[in-house]
Amino acid sequence: MANVSVMKKPKDTKGALRRILTYLANYKLLLLLIIVLCVVSNILALLGPNLAGDAIGTIEEAGIGKAAVGKVNFDRIWYYVKCMLVVYVASSLLTLLINVIMVRVSKLVARNMRRDVFNKLMRLPVGYFDRNPAGDIISRVSYDIDVVSTCLATDVVSILTSVVTVVGSLIMMLKTSLVLSIVVVITIPLSVCYTMWMRKKTQPRYSKRSKNYGVMNGFVEEMLSGQKTIQAYAYEDKVCENFDKVNHAAAEAYYDAEHYGISIGATMGCINNISLALIAMFGATLYMLGAASLRQISKFVLYSRKFSGPINEIANVINELFSALAAAERVFKLLDEPEEVTDSPNAKVLENVKGHVELEHVSFGYDPDRIILHDLNLNAEPGKLIAIVGPTGAGKTTIINLLMRFYDVNGGRILVDGGEIRDYTRSSLRGAYAMVLQDTWVFQGTIFENIAYGKENATMDEVVRAAKAAHIHSFIMRLPDGYHTVIGEDGGNISKGQKQLLTIARAMLYDARMLILDEATSNVDTGTERQVQKAMRELMRDKTCFTIAHRLSTIQHADNILVVDHGDVVEQGTHESLMKQKGFYYKLYAAQFD
Repeated sequence: MANVSVMKKPKDTKGALRRILTYLANYKLLLLLIIVLCVVSNILALLGPNLAGDAIGTIEEAGIGKAAVGKVNFDRIWYYVKCMLVVYVASSLLTLLINVIMVRVSKLVARNMRRDVFNKLMRLPVGYFDRNPAGDIISRVSYDIDVVSTCLATDVVSILTSVVTVVGSLIMMLKTSLVLSIVVVITIPLSVCYTMWMRKKTQPRYSKRSKNYGVMNGFVEEMLSGQKTIQAYAYEDKVCENFDKVNHAAAEAYYDAEHYGISIGATMGCINNISLALIAMFGATLYMLGAASLRQISKFVLYSRKFSGPINEIANVINELFSALAAAERVFKLLDEPEEVTDSPNAKVLENVKGHVELEHVSFGYDPDRIILHDLNLNAEPGKLIAIVGPTGAGKTTIINLLMRFYDVNGGRILVDGGEIRDYTRSSLRGAYAMVLQDTWVFQGTIFENIAYGKENATMDEVVRAAKAAHIHSFIMRLPDGYHTVIGEDGGNISKGQKQLLTIARAMLYDARMLILDEATSNVDTGTERQVQKAMRELMRDKTCFTIAHRLSTIQHADNILVVDHGDVVEQGTHESLMKQKGFYYKLYAAQFD
């Protein structure tokens, strides 16, 4: 089970924000339009308090008491009311248009980010996927980018609107009453200091929340993929118990982040109310001293609310912005992962492959401090079948990874047709091999598409020929739509053995001079296995084949058998010669039949 770890405070928040802005920069015209509309919308909204103050001033001019009622110019008041209605409706319509445009921009940004992340995943070395759980990677592609997209769709407009409103309101307050403006400005440093202090508290917690959500997704993905095994061992209760721990950690991280986050808005509201109380006290004093009119005070109070409201809104938005930045940093961390080492400038395309493979004094370790293979030597001549056998963990699959250059050797070299594989382009090297792995992979699509995968413009006749050779043609013809039958994601509606036969047919169809088989027939019955082995042997004529086998009975006809133990080739030769030696291979073979 994955361990829940606490993620430290993000190292480069400004960098994450800057990189988000680079995505937004692709839509400069739309952003410029949003800014213009936002300024116009808020200017219209800022006219409202001025018009309301003028309406109150009209009443004030009529005097105080019942006698003044008849002197009030109601036509003028209704004029101000109608003007207020126009400016507020126009402002609301513009705000709606701004939100519609920003939602579109955020959707485009999210699309571009997901495209970049997926393209990056296609360029990452195999080692990255060995080190990181699939659920955490999926969480970055889906959840984290969704958080960023939501922030752009709602919070960016809120911040922009709030900034324009705050600046406009401050200008209008200074114009209305300098003395009362000083009262408001006194509370601003308190708000800023509190927000900065809370930023240091909340942002690490949002990073931890994103991390724990990734851990939880990884755990769920892992458990769902092993559901049959869980039920077979009646391990459901223990899995639920383990999930409770992971879920509890994620919920605690969410609560911890939100606990601090929601307190920002409440505290800022309290500070704003203190500011309003001070305005009311000093405003009343100025009015009694005749230093301010009711018109001025009413305008100022309305503008102060306009001023304080966005500050409170910004405080709440900053809470969500921190969450988005933490999520964005996880996405950008993936984008910054080192890719596979690029081909050398003088790399050649491997063409006219003969299939002569040599390993000379190869040493390798996934961790350079822990070497797995030691001074490995091998000479595989074209058209020969090389079997690699040995106990679990001996290094058999590691040899295959090195042949395909999923990893580069730490020492020694690997040659194909006399050329060092690092002197060839990766795509041409890997294209020279066809692979059938023990862990079969099929995708949602037709049977035809799954077999033809990897060979462009494959015909139906070629696919049928490969399926017959793999002894799966009769099964396919019994399906409702034959070769056009759609199989589910990961082949959920066919058996594991049938999936493996499909991948064998795929490899047979692929025109490659070298073939890698990693327990390729482990999921089929013995009778079918013999038929498939015979057919594959015929189809592999003049092709170099590397096969990893645990059932030693299947590789007795191999031209050379490599016996690997603890990273060393302890024996090699034909089946007959190795049996005569009565060494390590003999013991392995005898153990299977004893």
